[in-house]
Amino acid sequence: MPFYIERGEIPDKRHITFKKENGELYREELFSTHGFSNIYSNKYHHNMPSKVVRVEPYTVTHGTPWDPELLVNYKIDTKRSDGKGNFFTARKKQTYNADVAIYTAKVTEETNEFYRNAYADEVIFVHEGEGTLYSEYGTLEIKKWDYLIIPKGTTYQLKFTQYDNVRLFVVESFSMVTIPKNYRTETGQMLETAPYCERDIRCPELQPAIVEKGEFPLVIKYGDRYQKTILQWHPFDLVGWDGAVYPWAFNIQDFAPIVGKIHLPPTIHLVFTANNFVMCNFVPRLFDFHPESIPAPYYHSNIDSDEVLYYVDGDFMSRTGIEAGSLTLHPKGVPHGPQPGKTEASIGTKETFEYAVMVDTFAPLKLTDNFKKCMDKDYNQSWLED
Repeated sequence: MPFYIERGEIPDKRHITFKKENGELYREELFSTHGFSNIYSNKYHHNMPSKVVRVEPYTVTHGTPWDPELLVNYKIDTKRSDGKGNFFTARKKQTYNADVAIYTAKVTEETNEFYRNAYADEVIFVHEGEGTLYSEYGTLEIKKWDYLIIPKGTTYQLKFTQYDNVRLFVVESFSMVTIPKNYRTETGQMLETAPYCERDIRCPELQPAIVEKGEFPLVIKYGDRYQKTILQWHPFDLVGWDGAVYPWAFNIQDFAPIVGKIHLPPTIHLVFTANNFVMCNFVPRLFDFHPESIPAPYYHSNIDSDEVLYYVDGDFMSRTGIEAGSLTLHPKGVPHGPQPGKTEASIGTKETFEYAVMVDTFAPLKLTDNFKKCMDKDYNQSWLED
C-alpha cells in the first residue's frame, strides 16, 4: 500500500485489550501479507469475523481456454463478449497466465452479496460508470476512469448509480500490486519526479459500524473456484483500523506524463508493478521536441513480454480502426508498430489526445473463447501496403 493511515477508534498498542462501553472486547483481526513479514493492517470488529453459519457451492463461468493454432498479433472488440451480471459475475476472461488474468465486463445489475478474492489482488479500471466502493475499511466514491486497487482477501461491494452502461477492465494479480520502486524514496514517500503522488491517491473513509446479526452472503473466489459463505454478522462492523493494506483509488487523469526530446519507451508510462508483469497508461501529452523527432512509436518486438493494450478514449495516432473498448495483444517475438503512413503523418505533430491502459507480462499469455469470438481476423495483415 502507499502509506500508513488510521481510521476510527483503535487502542494505544497492538494486541492488547480494547473494550466496548459494556465491558466486552472488540475483536482484533490482523490482516497481514507475506506471512507476517510485509505490510499489514489491524482491524477492530464488534464481532468475531470468523462466525460462519454455513458454506454453500457457488458457480460462475468467466470463459474457457482456447489454444490458437498460430501465434500472431491480435485485435479484439471486447464489447462483443458483453454479457449480463453484477460487478463480479459479469466478468469475461480474455487472456491469462500463472501471474495475471485480464477480464472485461459490462455490469448490468446490482447485488447485495459481498465479494472477496482470496487469491489475487484486483485492479479494476472503471471505463464507464460511477458509484461507490463499500468495504470493511469504509467507502470510496468511484469516478469514471478510476483505478481501484483492492488487496486480496478484502471483503467489498461495488454499487453504481446507474446500470445502463457500466464497463470495467479488470486485472487480477496473483502477487501484490504496488507503486513502482523508482517512484519512491527509500522510506516509501513518492519522489518529486514521480508522475503521481500521495495527493492523487484516494483512501476509504470509515463509516459507522453496522452491527447486525442475520445471514449475510459472502462470495469468495479461490483462483477459478467460488463458494458462498453465510456470515452470522454483517462484515462491515469495524469500529476502527490502522495500517498500510486497504483498497485505494487513483484516476488516470491525475497521471502527469513524462515527456522527452525524442520518443521515450513505454516504460516511461509505468503506473503499477507486480510479480512478472507491469501496468502502464497512456494519457494526453506533448510530443517530443527534437526538431527532427518522430512522435509515432518505432517498430519493436517484445522479446521478453506479451503486450496487452486496452483503449479507453481519444485519437490513437499510430493506428486506424481503434475504438474505445478495443484491445490488442502483441505476443513476444512478433514485431509491431504504426500502420503504413502513420509514422510519416506523425512528424511535426505537437501533442496527442489518447487514453489507454497497458499490461506487459513477462510470461506468455493464454487465450479464452471470449477472446476468440471478439477477434478482428484481418488485424495481422493491417501492416500490408495497399
